[in-house]
Amino acid sequence: MRLRTIAFNNLRRRKARMAFLVAGLLVGIATVVTLLSLTSALTTEAEHKLDNFGANILITPQTEELSLSYGGITLGGVAVDPHELRQADMVRIREIPNARNIAAVAPKVLGALEVKGIRVMLMGVDPEVEFGLKRWWSVRGRALQGDDEVVAGISVARRLGLGVGSEVDLQGEPFAVTGILEETSSQDDDLLIISLAAAQRLLGKAGTVSLVEVAALCGDCPVEEMVEQIAAVLPGVKVGAIQQVVKTRMHALEQFRLLAFGVAAVVILIGALVVFVTMMGAVNERTREIGIFRALGFRRGHVVWLILMEATWVSLLSGVLGYLAGMGATWAILPWLAEHHPQLVWSFPLAGGSILLALVVGTLASLYPALHASRLDPTEALRAF
Repeated sequence: MRLRTIAFNNLRRRKARMAFLVAGLLVGIATVVTLLSLTSALTTEAEHKLDNFGANILITPQTEELSLSYGGITLGGVAVDPHELRQADMVRIREIPNARNIAAVAPKVLGALEVKGIRVMLMGVDPEVEFGLKRWWSVRGRALQGDDEVVAGISVARRLGLGVGSEVDLQGEPFAVTGILEETSSQDDDLLIISLAAAQRLLGKAGTVSLVEVAALCGDCPVEEMVEQIAAVLPGVKVGAIQQVVKTRMHALEQFRLLAFGVAAVVILIGALVVFVTMMGAVNERTREIGIFRALGFRRGHVVWLILMEATWVSLLSGVLGYLAGMGATWAILPWLAEHHPQLVWSFPLAGGSILLALVVGTLASLYPALHASRLDPTEALRAF
């Protein structure tokens, strides 16, 4: 009878022990697969956001401030010769060498209006571009579409008593409230958002804009070069990149990845201890059986190979089931963690790695019990019973 057949029959006879071994390794492998696949999926989602929004580039008018003081008293800064951004100049942005990396150009015009005796901030935007760019905005109702429509931030809506379907008077012109912007915990909550053309008319800023946001098309675009190129085609403006949010997101994912590796190492160590203790118990239970094998002429190497072969079968099964269980757990958890585009990727390298990890851990944890079994004296082993 071959050693492989003996090992397989032994596992089949002792189903409870085999199930315990499989469970011990399976939990560890499933935890590793879940943490790594979650990290990979969340990183993919962050990269997807970068591909859509990129690192925002902000274009604002260049102003010079003169700080005044007299008698040791600072009087504050006075803006000298402020420049306006001309809407017609915005086409130059599309002419820079890296224009292919531009996903969106979103001009805005800002100004203050008095509505129902309350001073509020008005922002004019290109609705199609702006609401496509600000994917994190959640609008109760719908986004504005026409020049006589308005979307109100939740804070200003409460102050003015506005709701979806109501009407608000802006500079003597009626505007229909088509949506309420849900809370963002930012200055957006205090804005009345209308079309760019309507805002320019109401604020008396025809043909000019207050600032422009440029969204890069990819996460690894040469943002610094794009900033320099835009500054070159638009002299007299201030151009800067806003990357803090993206960098914070990626840093958080990197920290989560490190935590995942730490937790995975602890769980794998526990799984290895479970295998070690179980295999040692199995060797002690099979002292007589091993003694008979040795008496029949089995060498120490045969005994070691027999124990390790059993561990290999168990580890292989644990690796496969652990990978499937881990991916199943990821599929269940991912929608709760991912904001948009949760995508479960069945990674063949991860599958192979999980099976290989299970084989390595199971084999190493069984090595000492196998060596211990091979050192049993046949005479002493037979006397034990």
